[in-house]
Amino acid sequence: MILQQLSDARGVSGHENDIRKVIYALAKPLADECRVDALGNLICLKRGSDASDGRKVMLAAHMDEIGLMVVGFNGDGTLQFEKVGGIDDRVLLAKRVLLGDKQVPGVIGFPPIHLIPRGQRSQAPDYEKMAIDIGANSAEEAKKRVDLGDYVSFDTHFEQLTSDGLRMAKGKAFDDRAGCAVLLSLLEGDYPFDLYAVFTTQEEVGLRGARVAAYSVAPDLAIVLEGTICDDLPNKRDESPVTRVGNGPAITFMDRSFIADKGLFETLVRTAKELGIPFQLKQAIAGGTDAGAIHLSREGVPAVTVAVPARSIHAPVGMISMQDLEYTVQLVQAALQRL
Repeated sequence: MILQQLSDARGVSGHENDIRKVIYALAKPLADECRVDALGNLICLKRGSDASDGRKVMLAAHMDEIGLMVVGFNGDGTLQFEKVGGIDDRVLLAKRVLLGDKQVPGVIGFPPIHLIPRGQRSQAPDYEKMAIDIGANSAEEAKKRVDLGDYVSFDTHFEQLTSDGLRMAKGKAFDDRAGCAVLLSLLEGDYPFDLYAVFTTQEEVGLRGARVAAYSVAPDLAIVLEGTICDDLPNKRDESPVTRVGNGPAITFMDRSFIADKGLFETLVRTAKELGIPFQLKQAIAGGTDAGAIHLSREGVPAVTVAVPARSIHAPVGMISMQDLEYTVQLVQAALQRL
C-alpha cells in the first residue's frame, strides 16, 4: 500500500532523503519531468493535454515530518535532544525512536513516577529533563554509535484497522504523508493545463521548501494537500470539533498563515455538493500550511488548502480514515477539471 510506504519512511524536516526516494520512485512513471531543487523539494511536471492552455497549476504536499535531533551527550551514555517541529512534551514520554542513518534504536527516558514528588506529578513534563537511552553506558560509548546533529524519528509502523465498515489506519507522519498519498493519486489523472506536483521540504519548521518551490514554478494557482487537526473524541464541553474523522476532506477558509482564495474555496465546496462528495470545513483558525508561503510568492498566487483529518496530529502515532483520503482525491480531481 502506498500510504504504508509513505508513513513508514523516515524524513524529519531538513533530512527528507529517505522519503524523497520513496516518492520519486512512485511519481516518476506518472510525470513527464521530475527534478530536485536546492532545498530538496521534489518537483514533478505533468504536461497538459491542451497546448493552448497556458496555465500552471501547483499541487503541494510536504514530505517532512516532526522529529528530534541529537544535541549533546550525558556522562551516563544517554543523549540530549532538541525538537524539530511543533511537538507537545507530553507525547514524548517512553517513546521508541530511531537515530541517524544507521537507525540506532532508542527510548526517550524520564524519571519514573516513584521518584517524582506528588506535587509535581500533575505538571506537564519538560522535555529538557528527558534523555534518549540507546543502551550505552558512557558518553564515549554513545559517541561510537551516534553523532551530534543526527536526526531522530519515531519508531512507529503503519497498520490498518477495520470495524463496522470504517477503514482506519494508524501510523506516523500522516501530517503530511496523507497529503503526499493524495497527490500521487492525482498525478494519475489527465488535465488540460500543466500540473506541477510538488513534494516540499521543511514545512514543519517554517514553510521553507514551499517558498522556494513556488518561486521556481511561478504557478497561476495552487492547492495545498494536508493532514489536519482532528479532535472529534468525546469532549465534556459543548463545542464543535475542528474536524471529524469519516466526514470527508476538510476545506480551509483561513488559518494562521493565509486566507483562502474565495474562488478556489467556492469551487471546492460547489464541486463537493454537486457530486455528493462528503466534505467539511475546518472549524479552527489554527496552524499553518504551505499555502501561507505559496500565496505570497512573486506577485501573489491564489491558493486554498484541502486536508485529511488526522487524530493525534504532531504525535508519534496518529489515526486517519482511508475513506477520507479517497474522498479527498475525488474532490480535488473533480475540482481541477472545473477550473
